[in-house]
Amino acid sequence: MAPGTRLGAILPDLTPWRSSREFRLLWIQGLIAFFGSSMALIALPLQIKELTESPAAVGAMGAVELVPLVVFGLYGGALADAADRRKVILATEAGLGLLASLLLVNSLLATPMLWPLYVVAAGVSALAGLQRPALDSLMARIVPHDQLTAAAALNALRWQTGAIAGPALAGVVVAYAGYPTAYSVTVLGFAVSVAMCSRLSPAPPSHGAARPSLRGIAEGARYAWSRPVLLGTYAVDLAAMFFAYPNTVFPFLADDLHATWALGLMYAAGSVGSVLLSLTSGWTSRVRRHGLFVVFGAAGWGLAITAAGWFTNIWLVLLCLAFAGAGDMLSGLGRSTIWNQTIPEELRGRLAGIEVLSYSVGPQLGQVRAGTLAGWTGTRTAIWSGGLACVASVGVLAAVLPKLLTYDAGTDADAQQRRAQKEAATAAAAV
Repeated sequence: MAPGTRLGAILPDLTPWRSSREFRLLWIQGLIAFFGSSMALIALPLQIKELTESPAAVGAMGAVELVPLVVFGLYGGALADAADRRKVILATEAGLGLLASLLLVNSLLATPMLWPLYVVAAGVSALAGLQRPALDSLMARIVPHDQLTAAAALNALRWQTGAIAGPALAGVVVAYAGYPTAYSVTVLGFAVSVAMCSRLSPAPPSHGAARPSLRGIAEGARYAWSRPVLLGTYAVDLAAMFFAYPNTVFPFLADDLHATWALGLMYAAGSVGSVLLSLTSGWTSRVRRHGLFVVFGAAGWGLAITAAGWFTNIWLVLLCLAFAGAGDMLSGLGRSTIWNQTIPEELRGRLAGIEVLSYSVGPQLGQVRAGTLAGWTGTRTAIWSGGLACVASVGVLAAVLPKLLTYDAGTDADAQQRRAQKEAATAAAAV
């Protein structure tokens, strides 16, 4: 085999980028938005820490974000099935820009107030809950069925690139230029993102789609409950993030390790690991057992977080966080591929709403768990004990839901049905 061929088997598969204008547009827009929001992601908890010096106060961000995320995530899923997804994405992106402007105004006050930080955190959670189902459910419509794993890898690479650059620069920006500059970058990022979203093609709902309702949400939940593979993807991610999401206590871990200079690197390390896996993800397009990605990736995340809590050397901690990011990336590729391969188009928005809860509620609750436990037992104990609990819970779920481990895209009935529907729709459009 020629060296170029071997290299091509490792590097990311760029087919979705070449074949879909909408995918390219969303990829670039997402990179810009993620970069700006990553600046606020670091600045916001750091500002709360500065105002309160309390791990519980920082962890409380997860509590105030939880209810809006649940309510608006479920409603956003129903809305994505009933409305033009482009309009939903555009409106929520503009709303996120306005909330970033409020953070900027508050930071310019002579004495910044604490309560607006929690209000904005709740508002961002609500808008993200509305937006993510529309974004996630749009992917299967604009990308061919056999390119979904490649598209998931490219999307993850985009997100992690912004997540690395944002945290790495945010610590420096906040330290030397202050919170107003960090929030200004966020506002600018959303302004550019809104302009790019306006160029997306309309994405109207399926023919005969019903208005958003509790009955429609319940229909989506019943479908998810009837599919053990889907249940497994939700449960594994929820458990992993609840027990082993330590980001909220990173400022205190940096203090414990006498490495406050490395705070931005702590936030960026997981993204570095994710990017490295994404950059070598070409092989994932040829794998059909995506449930194995979900389980082994989540277990690897837990083991790496456990080690990060044990080590006292800052460089070893950063290395562990990078390995954790790679594990999370692998698990995420499996989840995204299974979702897009198996869920019917008419239910995709509502199931995307459930997906938002599975990968967002866990981190929110995880922030509360980590912050509260760190106040009781110490920061490092809160981290390594959560990692061990993650590994144990993933093992139990894999045993209880064996169909997740045996999932095969080449034989799964739902995946084959979705493939046939997509091919028929493509053929009809060509005619």
